[in-house]
Amino acid sequence: MNEILNVILLGLIEGITEFLPISSTGHLLIAEHWLGARSDLFNIAIQAGAILAVCLIYRERLWQLATGLNNKEQRDYAAKLLLAFGITAVLGLAVSKLGFKLPTTLTPIAWALVIGGAWILLAEKLVANKAEVTAIAWHTAALVGLLQVLAGVFPGTSRSAATIFVALLAGTTSRAAATEFAFLVGIPTMFAASAYELLKTLKQGQVHEDWNLLGIAFAVSCVTAFVVVKWLLGYIRTHTFTAFAWYRIALGLALLIGMAAT
Repeated sequence: MNEILNVILLGLIEGITEFLPISSTGHLLIAEHWLGARSDLFNIAIQAGAILAVCLIYRERLWQLATGLNNKEQRDYAAKLLLAFGITAVLGLAVSKLGFKLPTTLTPIAWALVIGGAWILLAEKLVANKAEVTAIAWHTAALVGLLQVLAGVFPGTSRSAATIFVALLAGTTSRAAATEFAFLVGIPTMFAASAYELLKTLKQGQVHEDWNLLGIAFAVSCVTAFVVVKWLLGYIRTHTFTAFAWYRIALGLALLIGMAAT
């Protein structure tokens, strides 16, 4: 029963944090510090559950892109998504081949939370009062792809924070447009990462997962993320991301102070 409760809690944490700019991986690693460590496959798979929720929310937009490739605007947007994903896939695979592993201590996560919070505050200040631009430029798409890799290498950075705010700083000053692009790029990125991790685990013959527990966490993550993303898309219409920045800074400092005191 304790194991079921633990994976439910981890699914809730993933679903809440995956698309808020506060770092899902960072929060999962913090939670696992007390609830017990999980495999990379577990962490990536439940992230895929959250991504499935975005597929459901953006199903009309995805269908529009899939069936509208004869339209230049839709074709260009799809090509920019492909560019961002391609950069992430190539660089992400290179990082994996180099043997990158998630940190086992909380210090780098705490610092990433603080620095990421400062990054959000700076970005919000720089784009404040600028004319709204909804278009995604080619260089913006490339930067989004690059920042996805950076977020994966430094847990606590937050993929959504890194990609949304690099888009804002690169010229897409509409929070809604930057968020949509960041979320849509996340769909192939996280599904590909989950498939890669699963195939690698199967190839190595190191499958020690409890698939029932993983399924529970996946479902909880999906349902929770659906609710959270629906709320977030409404929230950003009238609010900035500043509150999330201060939350990140407060959590990061609390972790650093707590570790220094022990």
